[in-house]
Amino acid sequence: MQHDKVLILDFGSQYTQLIARRVRELNIYSEIKPFNKIPTDIDSYKAVILSGSPNSVRGENALHPELEHIRAKKPMLAVCYGAQYLAHFSGGEVAPSSTREYGRANLSFIKENEVFFENISKGSQVWMSHSDTIKTLPTNGVLIASTTDVANAAYKIEGEETYAIQFHPEVYHSTDGKQLLENFLVKISGIRQDWTPDSFVEETVEAIQAKVGNDKVVLGLSGGVDSTVAAVLLNKAIGKNLYCIFVNNGLLRKNEFESVLKQYEGMGLNVKGVDASKRFLDALAGIEDPELKRKAIGNSFIEVFDDEAHKLTDVKWLAQGTIYPDVIESVSATGGPSATIKSHHNVGGLPDFMKLKIVEPLRAIFKDEVRRVGATLGIDPELLGRHPFPGPGLGIRILGDITAEKVRILQEVDAIFINGLKEWGLYDKVWQAGAMLLPVNSVGVMGDERTYEKCVALRAVESTDGMTADWVNLPYAFLQKTSNDIINKVKGVNRVVYDISSKPPATIEWE
Repeated sequence: MQHDKVLILDFGSQYTQLIARRVRELNIYSEIKPFNKIPTDIDSYKAVILSGSPNSVRGENALHPELEHIRAKKPMLAVCYGAQYLAHFSGGEVAPSSTREYGRANLSFIKENEVFFENISKGSQVWMSHSDTIKTLPTNGVLIASTTDVANAAYKIEGEETYAIQFHPEVYHSTDGKQLLENFLVKISGIRQDWTPDSFVEETVEAIQAKVGNDKVVLGLSGGVDSTVAAVLLNKAIGKNLYCIFVNNGLLRKNEFESVLKQYEGMGLNVKGVDASKRFLDALAGIEDPELKRKAIGNSFIEVFDDEAHKLTDVKWLAQGTIYPDVIESVSATGGPSATIKSHHNVGGLPDFMKLKIVEPLRAIFKDEVRRVGATLGIDPELLGRHPFPGPGLGIRILGDITAEKVRILQEVDAIFINGLKEWGLYDKVWQAGAMLLPVNSVGVMGDERTYEKCVALRAVESTDGMTADWVNLPYAFLQKTSNDIINKVKGVNRVVYDISSKPPATIEWE
């Protein structure tokens, strides 16, 4: 089935992925492309959205998209930078704002009988995030909405299906943002809402069968949501021709290797568990730099995986649990905020000697969509609800060099923290949680004796996609009990702290 598609041109905004996800939530397929790499098959898209940007249209580094094949030919929605770009370079004026236009605002004027604002009332809250403002509308521009501080908050171009807004409909703070996108995409652009988890499963299974045929496929399972959903999809498509390998890198959570392996076997997957803990810890000996640790873990995984894959005969394909954000972040659009912050282990980096063709069934979808697809496939909700866990595991939660003893300490601490969240009914209210073992010792007193032992930091964040995150205000009573349990039960730890940093500026992981 051919789905209607929306093209999102990325100018480097931290919110670009959110635009794509909001469009997908309307059951409409969307794709993100860099503003300077517009696809040649533009006719295959039913509408185009221009994202925001940290750049200014007035600066020497203004980003210039080639819109001659889009404007007035396709319905177009220009957001923030896009709106300012259309104004500044089409007969209008953009100037520095006299007041800081950041945060919540309310629509004080909406032009009557505008389909674009259908079912949206005056007073609706929107989210602003810009330092420039549109002083004069472009040629043929018609004002359709204002806020108290921003006169030209939204406009359209007469004679075109081109709309522009200075606020961000994609963020949750814009209360009617989803309605606005639906008005533009469904009512104005006439796009069908047929991109659903059921259709994705059906079409992906057919695509895998057509691509792979009767060939054998090998997949490295991690215990996480992405690789699990990928495995079940592949298993549905090719059955026993899928060979899964679950590697214990010695950096998993406490007892995770055994429990996850058992769970996979219960799901009917053809899976082999390989305990390579010593090999990974030997490769990590003495390494302190986070990126070098990632590389050592990645290289060791490839070696172990390759050893195991070679024990299989006639394997032609390597399957990976790559998801859409991995693809986007590994190829930066502009070098701006959407650029890669740290190396991904899912995209690229495979050695030439593996000589396997790649199949990535989840490459087109976001994490929240992966979970919905998993639910459609009948995967256990508890497994689908698991917090994200980094590919390098506890290796990037132990700051400094890694030893077996440090892994033991952190596994015990992590188990107390995560199990406590579950017991207190807090686990599902948190996007991701974990403990970090810090490379410092501090003085303490236990009994009548002076101690000089490790400090651990607990971290729990709430997020929708991991792109931005706020620390979770966990109950004091829970933190108090967790701290007491860790210090009393984990030999080697005498101090517990709680991380109250948000992303940005801090990342979710410490390394």
